[in-house]
Order: sequence, then structure tokens, then C-alpha cells
Amino acid sequence: QVHLVESGGGSAQAGGSLRLSCSASADTYSSRCMGWFRQAPGNEREGIAAVYTGGGSTYYADSVKGRFTISLDNAKNTLYLEMISLKPEDTAMYYCAAENGWRVYCLPDISPHHFDYWGQGTQVTVSS
Repeated sequence: QVHLVESGGGSAQAGGSLRLSCSASADTYSSRCMGWFRQAPGNEREGIAAVYTGGGSTYYADSVKGRFTISLDNAKNTLYLEMISLKPEDTAMYYCAAENGWRVYCLPDISPHHFDYWGQGTQVTVSS
């Protein structure tokens, strides 16, 4: 059973920071591409960061490059998204997602169509 649980969302002032966590079961976490997505009301779901849990490159959307960092804690089967220099336009529901594991790398376009399993989401609100 694939199970992803996000936490760490909340409110921040512009210029502030937040860290999101995504806890996964061991079989969900191992050797697959995992990523972070966000969706604001009226917008399509946007892929913002991805990493292969077996090791490899990280990928970021241009909108967050240089401000957000995706990372792994393999001992805890946890995926993180460190967000700094937050902007009001970062306000959205943030989702953790995992591919089904047949691919041994992440594709750089971070499309939601590549991902098979999703967490319930955590809200991030940035005020100016």
C-alpha cells in the first residue's frame, strides 16, 4: 500500500521560510522518483522539484530554482522541501508524489502525469 503524508505547511511572511516533509512507507520510498507539486486555486498542478530516492540529480521548476531545495533522509524514509525567500505567489496546496518505480531516474519536466501516488496535500500561505 503506497502511503504519503505531508506536513509542515502553514503561513509565512514574504521573505520567510518553511520546510515541508513527506513521510513514506519503506516500500513507497525505495528506488523511485519522488517529487513536490503545488496547485493554487484556478491553476493547474505544477511540478516544482523532483529527486530519485536511489540517488541522482535533482530537478526544479524555474519558478522555485534557487529558493527551494528538495532533499532526502533515507533513514527516515522522508522527503523534504526547504523553501526560503517565499513570495505571495508561492501560496498553494503542496503535494508530495511518487512514481510507480519502474523508471530508475526522474524526468526533468516534473510532469504530474509521470507520478502515480499522491499525498493529501498541505497548505502554504505567504502574505505580503
